[in-house]
Amino acid sequence: MTGSETMSVTLELDEVRALTIRCLESNGCDAANAAAVADVLHAAERDGAKSHGLFRLPGYVKSLRSGKVNGHAAPRVEDLAPGALRVVGDGGFAPLSQQLGLEPLIERTRAQGLAALAINDVYHFQALWYEVEPLAEAGLCAFAFTAAFPYVTAAGGRRPIYGTNPMAFGWPRPGKSPMVFDQASSALARGEIMIAARDGHDVPPGTGIDSEGRETTDPNAILEGGAQLPFGGYKGASIAMMVELLAGALIGDKFSFEALAADSGDGGPPGGGELILAIDPSRMGDAEGWAAHAELLFDQILSEEGVRLPAGRRHANRLKTATEGAAIPATLHQEIVALCG
Repeated sequence: MTGSETMSVTLELDEVRALTIRCLESNGCDAANAAAVADVLHAAERDGAKSHGLFRLPGYVKSLRSGKVNGHAAPRVEDLAPGALRVVGDGGFAPLSQQLGLEPLIERTRAQGLAALAINDVYHFQALWYEVEPLAEAGLCAFAFTAAFPYVTAAGGRRPIYGTNPMAFGWPRPGKSPMVFDQASSALARGEIMIAARDGHDVPPGTGIDSEGRETTDPNAILEGGAQLPFGGYKGASIAMMVELLAGALIGDKFSFEALAADSGDGGPPGGGELILAIDPSRMGDAEGWAAHAELLFDQILSEEGVRLPAGRRHANRLKTATEGAAIPATLHQEIVALCG
């Protein structure tokens, strides 16, 4: 491990995972749950997704210490219908439930062309690309949806009602890294605003409003009594509402405002659910040519200089961090080490 005491600390990727496990096990997680969360944070730091990497670890710990999250959760898979599965999360962090449901979802999708996985009673605190990427690597087209706390206004509103409500999509590319996008329905992800506040810089115009309903670029004003705005006005708000319905009413879990009402206020992740959908492209209309046909589109997109496909930056970061490690603020590293006791 190398680093500057005043600026940053650089960790090898194995150290990221080991530090996460040590911290979580020191605060009430069993080995299985700690390892599953560590896989998520390791992947985020590996890919340069700083707002969902070790930055999130103190929030995980807060919810363990408050007793809100079950650090010894034992999720179970339930069969709902030929094309529908559910993982009951037992009040734990989402990663272990996601890992438990992954292979059954893949098997069910390959057997009949498409399938859905509902994940209930979990605490989700991560980027959604982590869920759809392994499905796309397995040759499946995949979608994922989850809600949060009410951070985002409806179109024309001032009161936060929706979560940042991300959705992710993965497309398989045989012989290549899959095309994956993961985006919030808010103008900016919550974690990016929190990092801006931590580091003392403004956020772009259109990100949010203050407590008086005035648009602001001050991240603290948005986080403290203000609200985030949906991207594209009513378009983003409509997508946020769709995600609330898919990850809430459809699967029998919480809307964002219900998650807040049930929360302990410990500063950790919200309780709720997640919906993951998978489709086997080889079972659809063009069983032999779907992959080559998709590459025609990607070739057209990439033919213009300066254009890249979604996930391209993450994949490039993987090559870099594999040898250079992941740099985090020294203050964050000190906080995590202190949380280890």
